Amino acid sequence: MSAQDPMTVTLLGTGAADGWPNPFCACTSCRHAVATGELRAQTSALVDGRLLLDCGPEAPRQALRAGVDLTGLEAVLVTHAHPDHLDPAMLLYRGWVTDRPLRVLGPPPVVEACAPWLAPGQDRVELVAVRPGELHQVAGHGVRVLAANHGAPGEAVLYDVAGPAGQRLLYATDTAELPDGTVAALAGAGLDLLLLEQTFGDRTDLPGAHLTFGSFARTVDALRHVGAVTDRTDVVAVHLSHFNPPGAELAHRLAVCGARAVPDGTRLCLPPRTGQPA
Repeated sequence: MSAQDPMTVTLLGTGAADGWPNPFCACTSCRHAVATGELRAQTSALVDGRLLLDCGPEAPRQALRAGVDLTGLEAVLVTHAHPDHLDPAMLLYRGWVTDRPLRVLGPPPVVEACAPWLAPGQDRVELVAVRPGELHQVAGHGVRVLAANHGAPGEAVLYDVAGPAGQRLLYATDTAELPDGTVAALAGAGLDLLLLEQTFGDRTDLPGAHLTFGSFARTVDALRHVGAVTDRTDVVAVHLSHFNPPGAELAHRLAVCGARAVPDGTRLCLPPRTGQPA
C-alpha cells in the first residue's frame, strides 16, 4: 500500500453482541430484519486487508461473506474482552494454517484471555497490552489508544487509526458518552470516518454503557465542536441492536444526527488527504 492509495474499510459486521435480529426474539424490529434480509453480525471492521478491528466469533466467516479473506492480516485491535469483540479461539484456528507474524493489541484482560489459546509453536503471535494515551505503529498504520466509557477504567478502549496517506478513522464501540479527555485528544482530527456505536435507540432504562439516540447525537456534537467531526466526516452507526427502529425510521433518526447505517459487508474507500508525501 502506497501513500497515494485510498484506505479501504470493510465493515464485516455492524450489529450488537446478539446481532440484529436476535434469533431468540420476535419483536417488531427483529421480524422486520428477518423479512427484509437486513441481518447484522457482531461489529468488526477490516482496514486495508491488514488490520482487523475487533474479532468476535462471527468476524472470520463474515470476511468471506464480504468477499475478502484474512490471509494478509498483520494485526488485530481489540476494544475489550467481551466475547462479541474477542474470540481467542481464532488464534488457534489461524495457527493451524499459517505461522505468519501477528500482533494482537488490547487492554490487559484481552492479553490474559488470548494467552491460553496460543498453541505450541505460535511464538510469532505477539500479544500487546495497551492503555489509553499510547501510540503504536501497527501494520503500516498509526494507532492511538483512547479511553472508552465502558466498564472499569482501562477495561475498554477506542482506536484512532491513521493510514499511510493521512486518512483518519475512529473506531468507537463499546462506549457511553466519551470521556472529556478522549474528546480533547481528538481536537482538530478532522476524521474521515467515524464508526460510532448506537446500541439502545430510545431505551434509556437499560443497564450497560452504550449510546442511545440522545447520547449518540450529543457525542457527534461534542466531536464536531472540537473539530474531530467535520462536514466531510462519514459518520456510520455500528453495534446496532433491535432496540432501534427498523428500516426507514432508523435511517431518518440517524440522518438527523448527520449519520447513517450501512449493510454488513459495505466497503468504504477513504481517499488520500491532499498534501501527504508520496
